[in-house]
Amino acid sequence: MKSIQKIPLQQIDLSDETFSVNFLPDLQSLRSSIEQIGLIQPVLLRERSDGYQIVCGFRRISVFNELKNLEIESRIVEGREKDDLKLFTLSIHENLTGRGFNTVEKAIALDKLVHRFQIDPIVVVKTFLPLFSLEPNEKILSTFLSLARMEDEVKRYVLREEVSRSNIRKLSAFTPDDRMAILSLISSLKLGENRLREVLTFLEEISRRDQFRVREIVHQSEMKAILSQKELTPSQRTERVKKILMNLRYPRMCQREKEFEEKRRALNLLSGITLRPQPFFEGKGVRVEFQFETVEEYRSILNSLSQIADKKEFQEMIEDKHQISSTK
Repeated sequence: MKSIQKIPLQQIDLSDETFSVNFLPDLQSLRSSIEQIGLIQPVLLRERSDGYQIVCGFRRISVFNELKNLEIESRIVEGREKDDLKLFTLSIHENLTGRGFNTVEKAIALDKLVHRFQIDPIVVVKTFLPLFSLEPNEKILSTFLSLARMEDEVKRYVLREEVSRSNIRKLSAFTPDDRMAILSLISSLKLGENRLREVLTFLEEISRRDQFRVREIVHQSEMKAILSQKELTPSQRTERVKKILMNLRYPRMCQREKEFEEKRRALNLLSGITLRPQPFFEGKGVRVEFQFETVEEYRSILNSLSQIADKKEFQEMIEDKHQISSTK
């Protein structure tokens, strides 16, 4: 390796990303540092017959280029000195001791090891996953390889929302077109990990059962109408989208819920009384819940409950449910 020297930027191939794993790098702090105190660590380049190839320092060179600097301090590796894999491994180690990698950058690095440099996946699992602070098993490698092949817009969402590995695997099961359709939906919603998993599961199950493409479900007029209502908060949109998906996934259950709720409202129950069906309408029984603070309230509730026994709506509500349980 040659001593440190200044290399003109025009001699560096900025388009060659053989050793790059950058994805949405935050250059602001690096730019401020370079502007204030200059370059602390020289970049690493490989000498070629037509100029220089970047091995380490893509972000530093990018900032230098933006700042219109004409040259950059560099360490030079001669073309014959090391092969591509050794240089890529060197680049990984240098970045790990410096800035580290985000989730997508880990995926890109692992994908290059397996597909560009043809490293046996078993070796990648044992040797490289621990370098990225990942548990050494094939399922995790498969998850990150699937992420590397996703669309950039989806990768951005994964980073921004800190999507879990389990949900990355769910996203990977969809086609590229369906993933982009899903992204157009979930980007305007407020989804935690559990709610995202729920939405993805609904879409997959509805698509498989009804033989619909996911993008056909997402682009339904009801969905578009919700997403177009700017006055709704992300949380409100989420609840309405979930309701549509529930109706599509469980149409009979949702219809029974609707009928049950209509009958419940018709009973004009006191505010302290609640009637609930069994979860998912499985099994017999209607659950009666009530609360009170005084003996008078208790008597009033009991009187109200005794009066609804003769109402048609209540009789229809329990027609096929012969057991009623109550809690106080």
